[in-house]
Amino acid sequence: MDVERAEPAPPAEAGLTTGALARRLGVSPTTLRSWERRYGIGPAERAAGRHRRWTPRDVAMLETMCRLTSAGVAPAEAARAARSEVTEAAPPPTAAGTSGTAGADATGAGEGTTTGRRAPMSPSAPASMSSAAAVATAGPPPEEAIGQELRGLARAAVRLDAPAVEERLAAAVDRHGLIRAWQEVMVPSLHAVGRKWASAGDRYVEVEHLLSWHVSTVLRRHTLPPVAPPGPAAPGPVLLACVPGEQHTLPLEALNAGLSRLGIPTRMFAGAVPAEALSAAVRRLGPAAVVLWAQARSTASLALAQHVAATEWGVKGARSQPLVVLGGPGWAGRPGRGMLRPTSLAEALDALSVAHRYRP
Repeated sequence: MDVERAEPAPPAEAGLTTGALARRLGVSPTTLRSWERRYGIGPAERAAGRHRRWTPRDVAMLETMCRLTSAGVAPAEAARAARSEVTEAAPPPTAAGTSGTAGADATGAGEGTTTGRRAPMSPSAPASMSSAAAVATAGPPPEEAIGQELRGLARAAVRLDAPAVEERLAAAVDRHGLIRAWQEVMVPSLHAVGRKWASAGDRYVEVEHLLSWHVSTVLRRHTLPPVAPPGPAAPGPVLLACVPGEQHTLPLEALNAGLSRLGIPTRMFAGAVPAEALSAAVRRLGPAAVVLWAQARSTASLALAQHVAATEWGVKGARSQPLVVLGGPGWAGRPGRGMLRPTSLAEALDALSVAHRYRP
């Protein structure tokens, strides 16, 4: 009989509700409904008069979907790969389930693909590799790689998916090196989140804080332990400080990491160093250079920079003064004569490397 051949629907307690699944995946229930409507990624079983329940098979498919979109794969392509991966690991779907898949392929084709068929695997991918793995490892053309990384990192940050954010940042450093990862992945991602926050009020402030924390974590992980000057006659360290009222330390953390890998001794201070404390540190350390970071014009005090540049130490007749490096957009348009104003992390590293090597 048909009733005997039909697969019984699982009881409600065997699956997750939409809200529970959303919390588990770190996405909103609205996102799950949107994916179901646009790509056919929905619960396989529904019972009349009950809330929808997501089975373990559905959960596995959504987990793959989230993993691929975090890696920067377009949602339509990620949905096809997620369905294919679960289908290959499970018995063939029923006729009723097939219609939903076909509809999703048609939707995906309207979002940039030429057909509703599965994307072909990369020629270099093993024949046994699943479709999802092939999509994740085949890689985009070189000119699209950075954009894909940015999209993946932004999606993970908006979901507050800390493990995925950490993984994407670490992969960017491994793939591009510290300097390029900072300039082409970390900074644009922070700017994008900041623009979203500015346009949406306080809705995304938690996203910026989470992303900033993990950028800082990755930068510190790639910072070597501080080194001491090799001798009393050697140049002093490079002092890195935010000006009073300035809390944005991430650019200085990136510079500190880069200098540490060049073997240049540094002294890194937390945000908003008071002017008196900064002056005292310069006199005590006798630094080869002082980097002053100002994100906003309201915090960029040219008088303070000039005071630091004029600070002297050493015996009479052999006085030394620090090279002052102005970092950050807050210094734009300020006439800092005799001071350097690098425009990138690479330029700052080059200038400080030279200054430390030849500074008396």
